[in-house]
Amino acid sequence: MNRPPLLDDLGAEVPLADPPRRVVSLVPSLTEAIAASRPELLVGATDWCSHPADLAVRRVRGTKNPDLRAIAELAPDLVIGNQEENRELDVRRLRAAGTPVWVSRIETVDQAFDSLDRLFGQVLADPAEPRPLPDWLVQARARWQRPPRTERRLKVVVPIWRDPWMVVGSRTFTGDLLTRLGVRNAFAEHPERYPAVGLDQIVAAAPDLVLLPDEPYRFSATDGPEAFPPGMATAQVSGRALTWYGPSLLTARDELSRVFEG
Repeated sequence: MNRPPLLDDLGAEVPLADPPRRVVSLVPSLTEAIAASRPELLVGATDWCSHPADLAVRRVRGTKNPDLRAIAELAPDLVIGNQEENRELDVRRLRAAGTPVWVSRIETVDQAFDSLDRLFGQVLADPAEPRPLPDWLVQARARWQRPPRTERRLKVVVPIWRDPWMVVGSRTFTGDLLTRLGVRNAFAEHPERYPAVGLDQIVAAAPDLVLLPDEPYRFSATDGPEAFPPGMATAQVSGRALTWYGPSLLTARDELSRVFEG
């Protein structure tokens, strides 16, 4: 069944004449989302696609260095990427080789839900066999409509890398997620999305809490907290809860709320 070209989140045409039957995902969040909802479509994913744990598809290297030859060998009808996680160069090369690519842009929680709605309601949908949006997606959207349970306006810093230190800045999904939980990001007004800052700048921001996620840098009890002055509170948190948009959104709100209310 032919259908008109679709547009991805960046407004680029995605020339899918028919519903895709073979999909390669270069985005861990979206890999998990497809595996939970349309697993029969997924034939390839990156080495960073860690959920679900039993995902049995061909691995095509990383998000920043995908193996384009391996992707071509899989003969996908569609490759799924993300503006932040994947390189424009790789997207251009895939398209030049004749592979349709749908690129998402996720900078807020609402954008995440709207993009997921399009992914499952249009891009992966078969007009001849209409199906509702995945239950987890409907339920997660409803959960994130609720106001935060806490009135306390904690100020937090979220490092995402060390040596050099990098933190969550402005215009990010993570920053918007924190706002929805009633939490202030100390670097929300920084002009960069993920600025490199000195440890002294983090300390000078005087956060109530430093959140240390386990990805992309794998902070741990012995790698991260010791860098900060005595008395500065830190908490290890799931990077998946902070940065992934997919089935993790079902549990991320309660998981992170427990950290802030503890």
